[in-house]
Amino acid sequence: MKITFTLNDRPVTADVAPSTLVSDLLRDTLDLTGTHVGCETSQCGACVIHLNGSSVKSCTLLAASLEGQEVRTVEGLAKGPNELHPMQVAFRENHGLQCGFCTPGMLMASIDLVSKNPDPTEEEVREWLEGNMCRCTGYQNIVKSVIAGAQAMRNAS
Repeated sequence: MKITFTLNDRPVTADVAPSTLVSDLLRDTLDLTGTHVGCETSQCGACVIHLNGSSVKSCTLLAASLEGQEVRTVEGLAKGPNELHPMQVAFRENHGLQCGFCTPGMLMASIDLVSKNPDPTEEEVREWLEGNMCRCTGYQNIVKSVIAGAQAMRNAS
């Protein structure tokens, strides 16, 4: 089946089988490998993208559901090759990543949190990110990054 949707502010048309998952469409067909697949059961959060502005886990979402929708992946966060999103800068500056596997999902979930709650507390950040697993950082620097990113996003608007 043919689907048409907006991906990172650009129109996209793709042929997909009815059983194709969004994560597979992004990674295998559209070559956007920033969306990672860790568990394939919606447990780890590495595959989080934005669908119509809200964070969703793409590893259990059917690609056919994207028809007419707006999708943003981690590749679509930066405004240009030399201008990272404020949350990306905050993760870099606050050491919110180590191996980087969970980072795309953490970024996407964090930006969604801040869009809904521009000044989250540490507790609110931890609660929001419960569905995103990191095996390297111990989360403290991720939480610090999200709080710094929230401040940077407020200052940028």
